[in-house]
Amino acid sequence: MGPNPYEPYNELPDILPDERYWRLLSVYEQANRANRALAELKGRLSAIPNPGIFINTLSLQEAKDSSSIENVFTSNDKLFKAFTLSSTADPHTKEVLRYGKALVDGFRVIKSGNSFSVELIELIYRNIKDESDGIRDFPVYIGNKYRSIYTPPCCRDLIFEKLNNWVAVANSISDQIDPLIKIAILHYQFEAIHPFRDGNGRTGRVINVLLLSAYGLLDDPVLYLSKYINENKNDYYRLLLDVTESKNWEGWILFMLKAIEETSKYTLDKVLTIIDLFNDTKEKMQGEVPDIYSFELLEILFMQVYCKYAFLVERGVASRNTASKYLNRLVDLGILEKEKVGNEFIFKNKGLYEIFGK
Repeated sequence: MGPNPYEPYNELPDILPDERYWRLLSVYEQANRANRALAELKGRLSAIPNPGIFINTLSLQEAKDSSSIENVFTSNDKLFKAFTLSSTADPHTKEVLRYGKALVDGFRVIKSGNSFSVELIELIYRNIKDESDGIRDFPVYIGNKYRSIYTPPCCRDLIFEKLNNWVAVANSISDQIDPLIKIAILHYQFEAIHPFRDGNGRTGRVINVLLLSAYGLLDDPVLYLSKYINENKNDYYRLLLDVTESKNWEGWILFMLKAIEETSKYTLDKVLTIIDLFNDTKEKMQGEVPDIYSFELLEILFMQVYCKYAFLVERGVASRNTASKYLNRLVDLGILEKEKVGNEFIFKNKGLYEIFGK
């Protein structure tokens, strides 16, 4: 029998759960598959001279998928344009952009050697929601206007206590549990604590990617983990609730491990497709416009879908007048497509746009 859905679940147990819930053959077999897929993605990225070219485009896709789980929708075109020209963004697109920034900024914090903390978790939330508040001091009810499905713990002091336990486990080093299994358990616990009035799901999904970095499983924030969750949203919420109501850890952990396996494969496929396009574009530029080709210019074209003159100027590749000549010649070559937005011209990498449109 689970907790009363109309009363705060203040008895939410600390983590980790009893080993009998996760030391299962089915869980270990799926963990092995997920680890192999993730290791292949990490390995291929580490062999690329500048894997940073993938960060903007792929982290924006994670932001878009994670936000749409919470009914915050935007299109790829709006998102890519707004990333280049922030003045064009509508409220939903701005919210997705904030998620992407929270993901990349949080990843840098962890990569620089910092541990998880309640302060970092609050910072991620504030970046996503563009709010100044933090841990809630009032109850929230999860469900619909007709009935509550779950009421997370309340209030601030207790939530801090639960989060401090979460942080201690997240930062602990142990060979007793596979890191991917641990991430699945930590994600359930964070969502069950539900420390903020809103944005908990997105904050928790940013944290998932940061955990992959903290445990040395991913060097760049490029995994589309929310894609699988978004496509299996009903199962995601059902299995979260199953843990609370009946301690069905096996079903929940298997779901999360499958999500990591599938999205690792999907992300790798995108990465390899982008690499092929990158190399094809390089050959085309070297063969047909060798006088303007440079590796720095090529990289700029792949840092994000839309380019503008200022990007070339800021990187020291060309003056504004020369940048105009370069980009317009690439339009003539069929690599870029020119568009005027307001008083500014932007240039779409047609091949890169099509990869994300599929």
